Amino acid sequence: MDLEYYLNEKELWEKVELFFQTHFDTEKHPSLEVMLFLIGVQELGSGKQNYSKDDKLNLLHIAVCRLLEPYGFYKFSGYDNDGWPQYKELQALPELKPNEQSLLMKKAIIQYFLDEELM
Repeated sequence: MDLEYYLNEKELWEKVELFFQTHFDTEKHPSLEVMLFLIGVQELGSGKQNYSKDDKLNLLHIAVCRLLEPYGFYKFSGYDNDGWPQYKELQALPELKPNEQSLLMKKAIIQYFLDEELM
């Protein structure tokens, strides 16, 4: 990997972290789970409220599907009767080691922020 690219990606990730700190009052380095939860809330469009444990898991799922859609793993298929986004799996995710999963999610979150013009 080119060092210039690595530094650029590192700087982009720092901007993502700063966005969460500034807009959601998270810790300095929020966990991927916190980021996924908040992206899921954004995609649902429901704002701040109390969510059940099942709702929280569904919000994480929405975020993962939305983030991996540009990679061809999922496709948005509409909303259910309760207004929750639904995704169709197009291809199964490959088996990834935990660090590979984290890297994929970080790249996908950076791309989401760029696509949504959040930074």
